[in-house]
Amino acid sequence: MDLEEAEEFKERCSQCAAVSWGLTDEGKYYCTSCHSVTERSQEVINTDLIPNTQIKALNRGLKKKNNSEKGQDWYVCEGFQNILCQQAEALKNLGIGPELKNDVLHNFWKRYLQKSKQAYCKNPVYTTGRKPTVLEDNLSHSDWASEPELLSDVSCPPFLESGAESQSDIHTRKPFPISKASQSETSVCSGSLDGVEYSKRKEKGIVKMTMPQTLAFCYLSLLWQREAITLSDLLRFVEEDHIPYINAFQHFPEQMKLYGRDRGIFGIESWPDYEDIYKKTIEVGTFLDLPRFPDITEDCYLHPNILCMKYLMEVNLPDEMHNLTCHVVKMTGMGEVDFLTFDPIAKMAKTVKYDVQAVAIIVVVLKLLFLLDDNLEWSLSNLAEKHNEKNKKDKPWFDFRKWYQIMKKAFDEKKQKWEEARAKYLWKSEKPLYYSFVDKPVAYKKREMVVNLQKQFSTLVDSTATAGKKSPSSFQFNWTEEDTDRTCFHGHSLQGVLKEKGQSLLTKNSLYWLSTQKFCRCYCTHVTTYEESNYSLSYQFILNLFSFLLRIKTSLLHEEVSLVEKKLFEKKYSITKKKSRSKKARRH
Repeated sequence: MDLEEAEEFKERCSQCAAVSWGLTDEGKYYCTSCHSVTERSQEVINTDLIPNTQIKALNRGLKKKNNSEKGQDWYVCEGFQNILCQQAEALKNLGIGPELKNDVLHNFWKRYLQKSKQAYCKNPVYTTGRKPTVLEDNLSHSDWASEPELLSDVSCPPFLESGAESQSDIHTRKPFPISKASQSETSVCSGSLDGVEYSKRKEKGIVKMTMPQTLAFCYLSLLWQREAITLSDLLRFVEEDHIPYINAFQHFPEQMKLYGRDRGIFGIESWPDYEDIYKKTIEVGTFLDLPRFPDITEDCYLHPNILCMKYLMEVNLPDEMHNLTCHVVKMTGMGEVDFLTFDPIAKMAKTVKYDVQAVAIIVVVLKLLFLLDDNLEWSLSNLAEKHNEKNKKDKPWFDFRKWYQIMKKAFDEKKQKWEEARAKYLWKSEKPLYYSFVDKPVAYKKREMVVNLQKQFSTLVDSTATAGKKSPSSFQFNWTEEDTDRTCFHGHSLQGVLKEKGQSLLTKNSLYWLSTQKFCRCYCTHVTTYEESNYSLSYQFILNLFSFLLRIKTSLLHEEVSLVEKKLFEKKYSITKKKSRSKKARRH
């Protein structure tokens, strides 16, 4: 054995990751730390150095890294393009029409590449030899021909052809300039050609593509098509693994090697946040200079009248409440087309949080009917309970206490399962990420150990097999009249809380408390604050229930409730404002 001659062998041991090699009598390398023998052997130059042996075969010596191990050249934008392909295919499997992928998302992405100067322009930002495989390239001659057809050639609508450059500029692109980082540096620090440069790039006015931005693109496309998926539904489908997001990179083609700086670009270990994706949606829509989106009319799923009915059914509230929610929508003007339709090129570009707004309207109606002050709702429940006992054959009155007890039990069970699923979620991908090829054996070895430990632990803790991925659904709670274990309140009457006056119905409750007494000034970054201790337990439960349904923060829903009240009770707020002004005048 000769340790000196083994110094040239610099690879890490696949068993213990050490770089300490020796030579056996047969000329094979072995690890001096764990004593494991590799298949690699020293190239035989002189047989006299190895006594008592005969040459039976010619050794090839140390193998150089072949092209399949190194992978093919690819850019970061191609990685995001692949992920958008996956997400579009997933939406298609959920029932969304193929035109969302082939027409809308295709053209949005094309416009982004042009506006961010990554393709379809005279001087693209790419700085190394190969041009990126983007949307107009012919895939039949491409390295990525097996990829999903987001890259198919689809004619752009007029608004996408205008902008950064004309079509003549696209066909006369200049070759890419030379990179500041050398090719060797790039290949060592990232799998993609521009991973290092991309992670450092900060250009004013350019929206940098990130993993959350992919969901913003998907939601923009859904909004353009006016599909029956809200933002909260989209994020819930991501959470349930119906839409690729966490570890989406592991579905990259085999030739797209991903390591080093690519980890920080494509590797993500946090759930998407509603408010963050909402802001990014507006940011992307504004950056792309998209025209006014198709109108949100009364027959559209995103209209508050339809969404209110959906959420009333989901939380097991009476159908009669829908008339009241429609009345609130009409009084506040929240059902107007101009209010609901997204217009990115408007002076103050903003889109409505359709699902949050609908839920906030329901909360306001519940406050109008029951006040939710931990007093009146229980008094009205006593009246409803007595009436239902005396009139068992008639249509039952809605009993808030009974509804609260049933919903709290169902909500607690659902939330506990959700928390357990989150706690058990495996953030590590099946395809390990590593910083360089030197660390590759270690990363795979660690991943193998983790998988084995998880199997052993799951066997010890729970012998039952883990449930598979559940099928996607727009509803998280299901209520039917046939369910004998739980009461369904959909057909219950609101007579106990309403009274007739002429041809109209009025609420027996004449009181109302505002969620926010005074709003911040217009230049403040927030509308109001929410502290649970300042509000009734009934109101807290209602907010917690709906916040869980939408996977949003309770403060965000409280804020939206305050905005609905501001529109509904505009006179009260204007009177309060005038009083505050008069007090200031007296002081001076």
